[in-house]
Amino acid sequence: MSDNRQSLSDLGAITSAPRAAPAPLAAEGVAAPVQAEPTPLRPQQLDKYGRAYATGRRKDAVARVWLKPGSGKIVINGRDQEVYFARPTLRLVINQPFGVAEREGQYDVICTVKGGGLSGQAGAVKHGIAQALTRFEPALRSPVKAAGFLTRDSRTVERKKYGRAKARRSFQFSKR
Repeated sequence: MSDNRQSLSDLGAITSAPRAAPAPLAAEGVAAPVQAEPTPLRPQQLDKYGRAYATGRRKDAVARVWLKPGSGKIVINGRDQEVYFARPTLRLVINQPFGVAEREGQYDVICTVKGGGLSGQAGAVKHGIAQALTRFEPALRSPVKAAGFLTRDSRTVERKKYGRAKARRSFQFSKR
């Protein structure tokens, strides 16, 4: 019977010995793999007209947004953004996703929005634009997500309770 056991010093010599470099694959007749550019995490999602569609929500407002390459024109419910959102702050809210993605004036937006007030509608349009932008260019997902535009703002108005004037305000107390 032969002894196949090795001592610890023999194993230490094996692990400390320099390793030989692996033979290149081309020498074995196998072609070396080509380094491809990293693919985006998600595929581009376009409809048959070459537009990206997304739904944005904020408070009670729901916005349906279509995004396509263009000159930067934003149409909301058939009206231009300056007409529909007269306040400049609301227009700034809508254009935030383009600013973060550095794509100002490169996309046309067609949007229909229902429900809520103007502030909620502007937030819904912003959410929809951010979602559609990431569907058109999946590589933009990380900067838009880091800015917090892909997360739906779930804050809503608290409901009115029975026996109260509003959600929390009680009726005026009268001693007599």
